[in-house]
Amino acid sequence: MLSDSVMTKSAKILLPRIFLSSAIALFLFPLVIYSGLLLRRPPRTAQQKQLFPGITYQRIADLNPRPVMMHIVTIDLNAPGIKLRVTPGEPGDDGKDIPAQTTSEFLQKHQLQLAINGSFFYPCYFNHFWDFVPQRGDRVNVIGQLISDGILYKEGKPGWGVLCVSESAGVSIAPAHCPPNTREAIAGREIIIQNGQPVAIAKPKKNSDRHKPYPRTVVAIDRLGEKLWFILVDGRQRNYSAGLTLPELTEILLNMGVDAALNLDGGGSTTLAIADGKKTRLLNSPIDARIPMRERAIANHIGIYTSPQSSHQKP
Repeated sequence: MLSDSVMTKSAKILLPRIFLSSAIALFLFPLVIYSGLLLRRPPRTAQQKQLFPGITYQRIADLNPRPVMMHIVTIDLNAPGIKLRVTPGEPGDDGKDIPAQTTSEFLQKHQLQLAINGSFFYPCYFNHFWDFVPQRGDRVNVIGQLISDGILYKEGKPGWGVLCVSESAGVSIAPAHCPPNTREAIAGREIIIQNGQPVAIAKPKKNSDRHKPYPRTVVAIDRLGEKLWFILVDGRQRNYSAGLTLPELTEILLNMGVDAALNLDGGGSTTLAIADGKKTRLLNSPIDARIPMRERAIANHIGIYTSPQSSHQKP
């Protein structure tokens, strides 16, 4: 048998090595996970294709004025089977409007083909990875009008524009309140284009994101109300996509021929999800809590029912 002194000497040699190996593993593990998330982001290549009948998708990878990834979904509102759906409210005795859920969860729950994030909401903050709100299921309040399946869940708020969907009047963007008989309504903040003209954006307040490169989500319509666009811009991701300012995005939309456009919640909320068989798949690179490809739980969303394409390729 080995003497106690030899065993003690061996332990003195092995223990530091074990501690060092453990420390290195603990350090490398988050890096490996983070690197894997970076690899899951959509490639920085341009693409355009039909996702579903009546719905086309375009991915734009640009380098000017900075690295930017933009995602444009074009919906033909005259296509058979197209139907829009907004997250229904769930009011309770706590005074809150709705439990927070991710865009993918909303898409799966309502069996949609495509969905994006929606309105601004509160409370929402991030202090660190163990202290952030909302988490899945946390109850939150929507800012602006909310109508789902003809039921009014939240009244409009002056200054907070709203996308309105009705059987008779089609799709429109209103300053705060939708007309009677509106079936679906989801609010944003400012209307950035109206009657084909840019709307003056207020001078930036302290900590305002309007004139800073930022992740963006915008809904837009054409003059006849026959075409609806979802426009999303990834951001906060160095060398991949830094984002756009609202004036920069407005100029792009005007060049597309947009008649009216509404700025929805952006930042870490910006998400574009589609149905992929029985699963969901992200077409953009959301960033929540500084983690790419991580979906934020948010208040509400807007999605599309349509006839699934039997064999659509992955974009």
